[in-house]
Amino acid sequence: MAHLSGGFQAGTAVIPCSKVEISISCRKLRDLDVFSKSDPMCVVYTQDIKSQRFVEYERTETIQDNLNPEFAKKVVIDYFFEEAQRMKFEVYDVDSPSHSLQNHDFIGWTEVSLGEIVGAVGGCVVKRLRSNMAGENGDIILRAEELGSSKEIAVLHLRASHLDQKNWFGLFGKSDPFLTFSRANEDSSYTVVHRTEVIKNTLNPDWKPFTLPIRTLCNGDYERSIRVDCHDWNANGSHELIGYFITNLRELSSSSQAAFELTHPKKKKKAGQVHVASCHIEEQNSFIDYIRGGMQMNFTVAVDFTASNGNPQSPTSLHYYNPYQLNQYAAAISAVGEVIQNYDSDKMFPALGFGARMPDGSVSHEFALNFQPHNPFCSGIDGVLAAYYHSLNSVQLYGPTNFAPVINHVARFAAAKRDGSEYFVLLIITDGIITDMPQTKEAIVNASTLPMSIIIVGVGDADFTEMDILDGDDVRLSSRGRYAERDIVQFVPFRNFLQGGSASMHVSQAHLAKEVLAEIPDQILGYMNRYGIKPRPPIQSNGPGPGNLAAAQRPPPMQQQGTAPPYPNNPAQHMGPPPPYQP
Repeated sequence: MAHLSGGFQAGTAVIPCSKVEISISCRKLRDLDVFSKSDPMCVVYTQDIKSQRFVEYERTETIQDNLNPEFAKKVVIDYFFEEAQRMKFEVYDVDSPSHSLQNHDFIGWTEVSLGEIVGAVGGCVVKRLRSNMAGENGDIILRAEELGSSKEIAVLHLRASHLDQKNWFGLFGKSDPFLTFSRANEDSSYTVVHRTEVIKNTLNPDWKPFTLPIRTLCNGDYERSIRVDCHDWNANGSHELIGYFITNLRELSSSSQAAFELTHPKKKKKAGQVHVASCHIEEQNSFIDYIRGGMQMNFTVAVDFTASNGNPQSPTSLHYYNPYQLNQYAAAISAVGEVIQNYDSDKMFPALGFGARMPDGSVSHEFALNFQPHNPFCSGIDGVLAAYYHSLNSVQLYGPTNFAPVINHVARFAAAKRDGSEYFVLLIITDGIITDMPQTKEAIVNASTLPMSIIIVGVGDADFTEMDILDGDDVRLSSRGRYAERDIVQFVPFRNFLQGGSASMHVSQAHLAKEVLAEIPDQILGYMNRYGIKPRPPIQSNGPGPGNLAAAQRPPPMQQQGTAPPYPNNPAQHMGPPPPYQP
């Protein structure tokens, strides 16, 4: 998905992202001119995370006498899945050449997140323009499309034959060859872009196939010179040049099974041949490609109801309800859910709890927060929060802290959707160290073969050292001799973003969401690529025609009906009478 925003500049840092182009049009704008039609212009703002203020980002051109403008000027913006990226669009009737907006008539405005536009069917959303004036102000249509300049990759497979012998130990000395690819610069120098692996003790190496972004290999210029050096590897770093050749991507991609002669600049003789076993150009699928193809993201929340959180009635409890500020559980649900919900069309989210004593005296590690086991869906993130607060008054905090049941719960649904049409994200929020580590490891290893990711947010001040084992960033997670096929777990302690409590909660939430969601697009691509799942053709929206505006603005059917998809019967959720337990 990612490419580097902007041009290359040595000595700087660039955050990987996608570039998205937003097209803006309007329909049935309010006419504010007396003797003619309005002359509309759209001003685009982005929201600063810290100040929460909107800052002007771009303006479209002005279109004369038109109540249904199609603005030609596009808004190109960096897109980050893990950020909410709130945007505001204001439409004005331009009355003069003045740059000051105070000198123009305000028609209306709307707010939307970039993720909502990208995640919409066909990448198109229709919003009513709002203002303080009575009556209709018109509609604004926003379309998002990923810029595709960075999607092409070269897939290369090279081998060599009859290389010069560089290691003269014994009668049958050979070389340890590897290849280095460098692209030409404007000053005739070369910049290294790739090195193959070293193949020991051979004059006829066959290197592993590899991929390179076209942007990296030649910056999109198929005629740009590429130098390929073949070296003999030495442990002391003084690798000896066997020979080189100069080519370009067009020549490589049209020279399948061809051979390039290696020459040494000093010896001026042939030093072997490099054969192009295969070279073809592919379009690398991105996260946005799958979203545009209709992939749905299913978000499930699992909340820790163990007694170590403290009495919910006490202000010191992690579950304490403060009408003026979200507790850490509610803040985590809201922060992650605000981003994820943009990619779920029905906005219906299962919400689970674990570690609680139920009204009948049993202990459950997998119960629905709305106490409807066959329909645990909540309408929107507000519905999840309402169910969470309600459940705090309906159960008793108990224990222990077991993750495996809720992981297996979501995995059962992911196992039924292996075709790439849906991807499941489980958010587990906990205050303590898990007590079923072996079972949790096994559940994660099993889930690593499924379209599923797990986010674990630790709240409070507990020691979360063991949680890093589940994250798998440093050591690949394993269970009973089986290794996880993919890294699907991201763990972070919420306290890392609270900055000693001095930061406002909305800033902490934004930073939390950015941290825990940053890996999700790559995890999705990892699953799709591993199982050869290509994105489906983009779903076309019905377009912004007058007959389709009302339909585009209606809530999804699930929200209208107040129901949810049929929920399969689950195994018994209650674990029987609780044993004596001291949290």
